Amino acid sequence: MTKTALTFGCGVYDRTVPLLSGEVAIEGVDLTYDAIDEPREIFDRMGRGDGFDMAEMSISEYVCRRDAGKNPFVALPVFLSRVFRHSMITVNRRTVRKPADLAGKRIGVPLYTMTAAVFQRGLLEHDYGVDLSGVHWVQGATNEATSHGDPTAMPLLAPVDIEINRSGRSLSDLIDAGELDAIIGTSLPRSMQSNPDVVRLFPNFRLVEQDYFRRTHIFPIMHTLVIQRSVYDRDPSLGPRVYAAFEAAKKIARWRLMRNQTLSYMLPWLIDDAEEIERVFGGDPWPYGVEPNRATLEALVDYLHEQHMIARKPAIEDLFAPTT
Repeated sequence: MTKTALTFGCGVYDRTVPLLSGEVAIEGVDLTYDAIDEPREIFDRMGRGDGFDMAEMSISEYVCRRDAGKNPFVALPVFLSRVFRHSMITVNRRTVRKPADLAGKRIGVPLYTMTAAVFQRGLLEHDYGVDLSGVHWVQGATNEATSHGDPTAMPLLAPVDIEINRSGRSLSDLIDAGELDAIIGTSLPRSMQSNPDVVRLFPNFRLVEQDYFRRTHIFPIMHTLVIQRSVYDRDPSLGPRVYAAFEAAKKIARWRLMRNQTLSYMLPWLIDDAEEIERVFGGDPWPYGVEPNRATLEALVDYLHEQHMIARKPAIEDLFAPTT
């Protein structure tokens, strides 16, 4: 039987390593795994049309493209990256001491439409009642005096007060100088290392994020798996086969995480971390599929709609191809 050759662009994650190593194969597929540890490069290439047959993709960009009718992808409910984002909200404590203080401030963000920022704005508004309507957003890279990649984001559906950072300085430099009150996004400003006034909004973020999950059942999804529609349409049976392989790879990764005879990762207290994961999540902390992730996916769709990024709220099931 001739196998279908497919390229796959993705970071190197514990849950995908078995596909990279060849321990797990996709039935009927000869997979070329292109390991790229900078997600923005993958997203930008996919958006420009010079990407891969399959790739990890920003879930907010995927949903927005689908809503705009400019979506060349089919998504599977395989969530390759997810991160609680309280830890990545940094503030200048001279002007911001508590979440409510963010109202009306100047806030830096690498890309207004990035998934991390969508969830951060959502949790600030829904969990803390922060009025972000009067915020002046400054968009640019956190630690470089450049843009955050070269995205092809869909246009916002309502005006938002966004300034493109053309100051010749990074967002980190601007918060260090007191010209920004906060930064949200996916990385910490380097000025935290030298300026004692640049701090996390939630210094005890681990406890805050655990409480957030227990109350809301939201574990923010950052990236989903997409297949080029032209590839998928030639053989829709590819969907279930890909899904099964990624589930098998994740199962191996979870076994390696939970064993305690030797440590698979350079985390000295991994045994305690693994036991804590069991207590907080009550099992697999990283489920694939729609139903185990419904609360998170519904929150994402609500936030995208509230933040003027999609015109309609789709049914969650309609976002993904059938997998079984």
